[in-house]
Amino acid sequence: MSDLHVIFGTGPLGRFTAEALLTQGHRVRLISRAGTMKAAPAGAEVARADALNADQTGPLVKGATAVYQCAQPAYHRWAEEFPALQQAVLEAAAQAGAKLIVAENLYAYGNPQGQPMTESMPYNPCSKKGTVRAALSTTLFQAHSAGKVRVATVRGSDFWGPWEPIQSGMLFRAALDRKPVNLLGRLDQPHTFTYVKDFGRALAIAGTNDRALGRAWHVPSGPPLTQQQVIDALSTTLGYPVKAQAAGKVLLTLLGLFNPSVKEVIEMLYEFTGPFIMDATAMETTFGLKATPLKVRIDETLEWVKAQ
Repeated sequence: MSDLHVIFGTGPLGRFTAEALLTQGHRVRLISRAGTMKAAPAGAEVARADALNADQTGPLVKGATAVYQCAQPAYHRWAEEFPALQQAVLEAAAQAGAKLIVAENLYAYGNPQGQPMTESMPYNPCSKKGTVRAALSTTLFQAHSAGKVRVATVRGSDFWGPWEPIQSGMLFRAALDRKPVNLLGRLDQPHTFTYVKDFGRALAIAGTNDRALGRAWHVPSGPPLTQQQVIDALSTTLGYPVKAQAAGKVLLTLLGLFNPSVKEVIEMLYEFTGPFIMDATAMETTFGLKATPLKVRIDETLEWVKAQ
């Protein structure tokens, strides 16, 4: 019987981590509060449990080789809810004697001031959510150093792709409907964009290779692109010009009066007003993972959006 891999979260990261693990022949169980998942990956089990309830999660995680933390609270509830959520997943993995692989972003580094971000860059958060992320990551590696649980984290930049509803709606759905695409900050600044399938593959690699343990890894995401370059590539694929408009602080502040998640974007605008570049050389050279080409990303995402 193949080993069991348990994933907290049934969003796009959980989905594509599951697909990558299933391709390798592993047993996969996805856990969410609802216990349901639209078009779940073939062969995966979807279970219902509240991550904060150890009595519910304990039996589902028991015997697992690796646990993956791909769940997160609502964007505007990070400070209030994320620490307890992640600590509960850590405790579940530790109780099961499983490896813990955690999906992270780049917020903890703060504003890189144009410098490419590597895994050795110190934490220097410049946002509330970055401070939360830095504290979460520090706690993880303290638990690893203490021998409580074996940990690896996998960090991606802003990601899009199939089953990712926010960017898919703002960018690809709007482009298909020939409406202006709403973007952030400036359109001319280089930015690393991670493909959600590559993020899932990277998480699966970290959970099945002990060489990954004890450190963070960046998802191979290809060369940085300006938002305008993404729009141009999308226009080429669609065969007609896609128009884009970029929102700044003033507009986001107005929209944030009605949408708490939009309000939370304001402090992250630095990602889109200057160069925001992630270096993933370490994972590429260590594990051979390569980023999906841009055209394939666009084709696959458009195909998914059309199917919706």
